[in-house]
Amino acid sequence: MTDLAATYFDAAIALLRRVRDEESAGIEAAAAALADTVAAGGRVFAYGAGHSALPAQDVVYRAGGLALVNLLAVPGAVGVDVVPATLGSALEQVGGLARVVLRSSPARAGDLLVIISLSGRNPLPVEMAQEAKALGMTVIGVTSVAYAKETHSRHASGTFLKDHCDVVVDSKIAPGDAELSVPGIPAPFGPASTVVTSALMQAVVATAAADLAERGVTPPMLRSGNVDGGHEWNAKVFEEYADRIFYRR
Repeated sequence: MTDLAATYFDAAIALLRRVRDEESAGIEAAAAALADTVAAGGRVFAYGAGHSALPAQDVVYRAGGLALVNLLAVPGAVGVDVVPATLGSALEQVGGLARVVLRSSPARAGDLLVIISLSGRNPLPVEMAQEAKALGMTVIGVTSVAYAKETHSRHASGTFLKDHCDVVVDSKIAPGDAELSVPGIPAPFGPASTVVTSALMQAVVATAAADLAERGVTPPMLRSGNVDGGHEWNAKVFEEYADRIFYRR
C-alpha cells in the first residue's frame, strides 16, 4: 500500500472514530425516532441530493437492512443520474422543488424523513426539511455542522438544514470534503463524506432495530438474496409490510 493510500485510510478511520465517540447521543436520538415511527405504523423515507444520495440509497432495499426505508427521489438530483451531471447541482438551487416532490410522494403526517446533505446550505434540502415539518413528519438531518460555521446559506432565509430538524447527526466532515493534499496536485482531494455518512446511516438503522426488539417489536429486516432462502424470507416481509414499502410499486 502506498503512503498516500494509508494516509487516506487513516483519515477516514479517524473520522469514523470521531463520529462514534462524539455523535453517540445523536445516533441514539435518531434511532429512537426511527423506532418510534416504525412501532407506530408510520413510513420511513430517506433523501439526499448529489453524492449525498448515496448513503440514502445504501439503506434502501439492503441485505441486513430495515425493509421499511424508502428512497425519496428528486428526479435529476439522485446521485449523478442525469447528463450533464452538473444539472443535479443546479436543481439543488431551485426553490419550490422540494414542496412539489414531497407532496407528490406517499409521505404523510406521522412518517419520518432522513435528509442527508453534507453542506446543508442549498435550498433543496433546507426546503425539504421545512416542507416535511409542515406535513407533520419527523425530520432527521445528517449533515456537517461545520459548514454552517464556515460558509453562507444559499437559502433565502439564511438557514441551514440543521435549523429545521428534530434530530441532527453531525458527520464532522470539514468544508470541502477532501482529506488529502500533496505538492503537484492543485486542489485537495480524497473525499470521505460517503464513507462516514454511510456508516452513520447504518449505525442509526442498526440501533433502531435493536431498540424495536427491546420494545418487543420484531423489526422487519431483509436478508441477502444470495443466500439460500433469502428471497423467500424477503417475499414474506414484502407481503406483510406492503402498505409501508414503496420501492416495489
